[in-house]
Amino acid sequence: MVRSGDEPTPRGRATGGAGPVRTRERFLEGEAVEGGVRSPILGSWQRSRSLGLSPDQADLPFRTDFDPDSRLVRAATPVLDRLQSRFAGSQMNISVADARGIVLMRRFGDASMVRTLPAFQRVPGFVFAERYAGTNGIGLALAERQLIRVYGAEHFAERSQGNACRALPVRDPLSGRIEGVLCFGYPRGAENPALATVIRKAAEAVERRLLGQSSLRERALLRSYLDARADAAAGPHTRIGVDELAPELRPADRAVLLDKATELISCAQRGAVELRLSDGRRVTLVSRPTTSASGVEGIAIEAVLTGPAPRPPGAVPSRADDAVASARPAALSFLRPPRDRPVLLVPDRLHVGPVPDHRAGAAPAQGGAGRERAYPAYPAAPAGEPDLPADSRPLASGLVLVGEPTVGEYALAARRRLELLSEASARIGTTLDVRRTAEELAETAIPRLADFVTIDLPESVLRGEESADPLGELRRTVVRGIRDDLPFSPVDKRIDFGPTTPQLRCLVSGQAVLEPDLKVAAGWLAQDPELSGQLLAAVHSLITVPLVARGVVLGVASFYRSQDPAPFGDDDRSLAQELASRAALSMDNARQYTHERAMVLALQRSLLPHELPDLDAVDVAHRYLPAESDVGGDWYDVIPLSGTRVGLFVGDVVGHGMLSAATMGRLRTAARSFAELDFPPDEVLAHLDNVVGRLDREDPESEDFGIIGATCLYAVYDPITQQCAMARAGHPPPALVGPDGTVSFPDLPAGPPLGLGGLPFETAEVHLPEDSQLVLYTDGLIEDRDRDVDEVLDHLRGALAHAEHTPDEACQTVLDLVAPDHPYDDIALLVARTHAVDRNRIATWDLAADPALVGEVRADAVRQLADWGLDETAFAVELILSELVTNAVRHGAGPIRVRLLHAHNLICEVSDTSNTAPHLRRAASTDEGGRGLFLVAQLSQSWGTRYTTQGKVIWAECALDAA
Repeated sequence: MVRSGDEPTPRGRATGGAGPVRTRERFLEGEAVEGGVRSPILGSWQRSRSLGLSPDQADLPFRTDFDPDSRLVRAATPVLDRLQSRFAGSQMNISVADARGIVLMRRFGDASMVRTLPAFQRVPGFVFAERYAGTNGIGLALAERQLIRVYGAEHFAERSQGNACRALPVRDPLSGRIEGVLCFGYPRGAENPALATVIRKAAEAVERRLLGQSSLRERALLRSYLDARADAAAGPHTRIGVDELAPELRPADRAVLLDKATELISCAQRGAVELRLSDGRRVTLVSRPTTSASGVEGIAIEAVLTGPAPRPPGAVPSRADDAVASARPAALSFLRPPRDRPVLLVPDRLHVGPVPDHRAGAAPAQGGAGRERAYPAYPAAPAGEPDLPADSRPLASGLVLVGEPTVGEYALAARRRLELLSEASARIGTTLDVRRTAEELAETAIPRLADFVTIDLPESVLRGEESADPLGELRRTVVRGIRDDLPFSPVDKRIDFGPTTPQLRCLVSGQAVLEPDLKVAAGWLAQDPELSGQLLAAVHSLITVPLVARGVVLGVASFYRSQDPAPFGDDDRSLAQELASRAALSMDNARQYTHERAMVLALQRSLLPHELPDLDAVDVAHRYLPAESDVGGDWYDVIPLSGTRVGLFVGDVVGHGMLSAATMGRLRTAARSFAELDFPPDEVLAHLDNVVGRLDREDPESEDFGIIGATCLYAVYDPITQQCAMARAGHPPPALVGPDGTVSFPDLPAGPPLGLGGLPFETAEVHLPEDSQLVLYTDGLIEDRDRDVDEVLDHLRGALAHAEHTPDEACQTVLDLVAPDHPYDDIALLVARTHAVDRNRIATWDLAADPALVGEVRADAVRQLADWGLDETAFAVELILSELVTNAVRHGAGPIRVRLLHAHNLICEVSDTSNTAPHLRRAASTDEGGRGLFLVAQLSQSWGTRYTTQGKVIWAECALDAA
């Protein structure tokens, strides 16, 4: 049994020093008193008010339908006599009430105290249940099912204001059921902390005597069975115990036999069931009623061994096989155990104390805790035993178990509770999803514990956060049951529990609350009278359990019973609490994972491009799909380059979680920087390889998490030449979709993954006609544990074979048809439809390295701008070209080429065969030159240098809205 520890004595003004008088007055006046009184007392006050009780009422109901010679009375009488002797001369009032709150017996430290009681309370029968008497020790102990203390003004009724009491439930040790309540009453000024120890020891003494009564009944049944066997005539079959049913009985076989025997006892009727041992032998368990001399009725289970055990081919017959084959009684002598060999197995859980041995002159057999008792076997079987199967050949039989059906039911229920807990370990918490874990709790509990389950969680918990106010933001999350026609509040509805409801009581106390009979549960009925009335037609008992893990309140689970006429008991409450605790731990793991995943996903998305630029070269669409289990380091990027070119990146950082997301952000930043320097793809990957290697060397956690690695694919598309230069570092090749819908996967040099170092990368060029599509993706799209890569690529080819699809439509089609339903890795997808620059928007001039030609180029450029309708930009372009061409003539090498590109902006390019690039610097006041690039930087939106195989290109980009 589990009993709560002592609660601190409440403080507050009260006559005599005990009891919150002012708090009770405020409560009766309708004021809020939370925090001013202990939660069990406040809950009882609220229930008393909901029941319509008056603090002034003095009468209590009186019942006569009780047994004055019940098991509880017989067990408690000597204990109360000792307590009366201990408290002789004091004002102590000692009472024992049954499970309905009916007082069965009383003792007084001072016999004269009886004259102070009302006449009807001087004899057994008056009722102190909470629904009649309000807040009091007996009623509250039955309601809270634990040790209770009530002081002075904590009593609801005025008549009890001068008293204090302690009350503790008394339980049947076999079933765990509350048999009654032991209560100490005394003047409120006589409080003594030692009373908690005294009442506990007294209750334990009563419970031991209850167990002794059960043991006497079990021993009487066994004695009756053995006497019947001793008087019966010897039969043709040898009687054996479980250990003798096979020469090498496996523990699993033995456990199955004992479990089935317990189940047969609980059925309480004559019958037989055949079982097959793991070695092939068949055993028939036969149940027959037996009655002790005192009238105790029970069931005896015998085992009958039938048929020989199978023998492997070529095996040498054993002595047991020969004996079975001969079927002669003498040949079965080896089955007769020696006098010290166990033959009758009776678990101590069912039989306590010695049992007489019927062998002549033998002493009673003894058994210790956790062991099994052994008793002799007898050869005779009574007439009228159940018929065995027609093909069975009885060889031997013996007693396995004997006991009362109620005890068998308890043992069977206990085993099934253990089985349910074992099953719950495997069924609850299979995913890292809070809602799914709650559903698994309900599915596990139905129908073996409850018929209906509702689970209410705060919205913040479903989002992965801790709930700031779990009592105020509950939302119905799960409704499960054996049928769907009950009027429970639907899923996603906001739930507000009233102050007297069991759900709120369990959330405040942190303990499961049991309402065995909902028809008298005032707090539950007061929550929603209309809905409660409809539910009462189907459900009759309730257990509500708080979902608490690591100090975090996650919600509340409510278990309802409907079909089983028996109400929930304390064992059911303990089982529900254990299931809820396991589920709460899994839910908290899922909540924390959801929170961490949301943080990583937010970081991941913040590090990815938010908006892609509007480009002349391509139309782009993208998708990012995080893995279900964890967020990885997949990324993509689109980078405008000089000369209307565009750089397309897609990459994947090895691993998952925050570290991978952070590494992805650092790698994407570095990749963008290298790309904007106009390096070719192979050089960009080489620089990224160095960056990854440096990150690995600098990371202090790399020794624990392994080498940081990544894969990457970088493509540069030029809309003027319609050529695409690509290089990859251990990344899947792209897909190319032609204007006619043909799909191909170019055979690019693979290259090593980033981070290995020391290995080169290669660039390959592919011609992409206008309206082609370039599809870049990470390996999460095509690699899956349950799919073949070649088959996935075929599916990808089919999904992309639609030239009419826009890039956005192509992305969605790929995710719908190709992506796995439950991706275990991130997926990044980038689709770019190519365009070509109109030749009429390109102007080119080839010059010799002659300063005299600078003026001609300026004049030709002004005329070209006029033809394009860009006269407003002529002045800026004229100055830019003048400076760039002059620098190429003075510092470069011929031939020189000048090119104007009319795109979104106007691009001026001057190329020569020299590798020397100009640099912007601050010119001193005495310098004759050095101010040209400063003018270019001021007049253009951006400018820079890119290197080619023939030399370099100096470019400047002017916004078309600039005058």
